[in-house]
Amino acid sequence: MDIEQRQSELIDHFVKQATAASNAPALTSVIVDATSHPLLFAFSEILDLPNIVQLEATDSKVYLDMLRLFAHGIWSDYKSNAERLPQLVPDQILKLKQLTVLTLAETHKVLPYDQLMQELDVTNVRELEDFLINECMYAGIVRGKLDQLRRCFEVQFAAGRDLRPGQLGNMIQTLSNWLSTSENMLVSIQDKIKWADSMSEIDKKHRKDVEEKVDEVKKSLFKGDIDFRGHEEICSESGGVMDYEEDRSRPKSIIYFKLDYD
Repeated sequence: MDIEQRQSELIDHFVKQATAASNAPALTSVIVDATSHPLLFAFSEILDLPNIVQLEATDSKVYLDMLRLFAHGIWSDYKSNAERLPQLVPDQILKLKQLTVLTLAETHKVLPYDQLMQELDVTNVRELEDFLINECMYAGIVRGKLDQLRRCFEVQFAAGRDLRPGQLGNMIQTLSNWLSTSENMLVSIQDKIKWADSMSEIDKKHRKDVEEKVDEVKKSLFKGDIDFRGHEEICSESGGVMDYEEDRSRPKSIIYFKLDYD
């Protein structure tokens, strides 16, 4: 089962639990269970439930704030506001650190070890690499390469987090810009295809013209050869060339020479 399907099933499960909860203690219990679950990394659907939102006006508001933290925040956000939030259990701390890696991987494809150790409160490289392998890559939320020589994590894939307030507008603008760029590129490609087709037709016409000229030259040479052979035969028939047998049958003249020895 892939991570998206697993997330969807878990979200449905906790949404049903939260919807059925009839009082604040039951709702806070659902929030704690959801934020502690080792396989759940999306919380916006739970956060948008009407009875969850109603916690804003109760003494349990801190649990609503905690849920917002898991939906949009990172480990350093919790440390900055720990006195105003419920104390986290170990599973929640682990989850929030996993979400921190996801947030960093959203905008950076190369994460330096020093930055990760600072963000996660990790003291050495071995502990950091064990966390990335065992708690992030094995969990399926990120994929990448650990580069010990460069001391960085090269991100190849990262699961998406819940959209933060105001992020949807930026995402729509980014997609609109991408669409506009794609349309312009498509027009450019179509123009190049038309140009290539035009050049192909010109090349075909030029090739046809050359072939016709070659045929004309061949015909001209062939006609010239026929004319030359015909002229040669006419010369032969008119006696222009003496037959050897005829030459032998003619009487030979004897010429005498007088030698004077005086």
